[in-house]
Amino acid sequence: MGKAFYDAFPEAQALWRAANDVLGFELTGVAFAGPAEALQLTANAQPAILTASIAAARVLMAHGVVPIAAAGHSLGEYSALVLAGSLEFRDAVRLVRRRGEFMQEAVPVGTGAMAALMGPDLATADALCREVSRDSVVVEVANVNAPEQVVVAGHKQAVEQVVERATRRGAKRAVMLPVSAPFHCRLMRPAAERLGRELEGITIRPPRFPVMRNVDARPYASPNEVANGLSAQVASPVRWVECVQALLRLGVRTFVEVGAGRVLTGLLKRISDQADGYAVGDPTSLEKFLATAWAS
Repeated sequence: MGKAFYDAFPEAQALWRAANDVLGFELTGVAFAGPAEALQLTANAQPAILTASIAAARVLMAHGVVPIAAAGHSLGEYSALVLAGSLEFRDAVRLVRRRGEFMQEAVPVGTGAMAALMGPDLATADALCREVSRDSVVVEVANVNAPEQVVVAGHKQAVEQVVERATRRGAKRAVMLPVSAPFHCRLMRPAAERLGRELEGITIRPPRFPVMRNVDARPYASPNEVANGLSAQVASPVRWVECVQALLRLGVRTFVEVGAGRVLTGLLKRISDQADGYAVGDPTSLEKFLATAWAS
């Protein structure tokens, strides 16, 4: 993850070396060489994804591609805030490492789960969760990724019941996800509280351009809003469809997904036909973007 940019651009090398220094171990070794089991640990994955994303964005900016607005899906919100000058990169690396630890420790391994539902809309998914949830058993909408793609999270047995009911009622697909904890639901409240205390010691500035927050798809306006939004986000649904729609209302028509993967670019096609999406995660995709979308 991120090695191609590291090898090709000094901007990327400087970021990865700074991340190594902040964390006190060779994140580059884990991200570039594995093993996969080590990289998949959320406390390693979160700083690695953050660094890869910001490295790709910084390379883009060095080529004259400057964002007018941004949004990030869950962890990606930290990358967006770094690019907007609201968070320092070194602070963000330290924060997301702690965030990963807090989220993993909030729920015992094997207790929680997440599942993706393809077909049901938000109202249907929410109704399924309410059918299954009880005082001691929780399942809630965690991500609203597209008009007909919703992720749910909670206690494992409750998530399994939602998958079963969704399948019986004609969902195109309902599958358990290979994750280590039930992110973005109320079971993460202990992690949110711990992260809130961590954020109290961080210098936060107003973003230089609009960054849509996951919890309500509104732009951050002040440092206090950033701290509160990042804390609340851990235990709240990611309203990704609304975030994209908010950017569209600002006039954004070219969306660039930075870092590893192109999941958000695929989701964009399902959210709107008014926008063009591009994924830039290595020098080849960078050259393609610069030669096509940016050149025009």
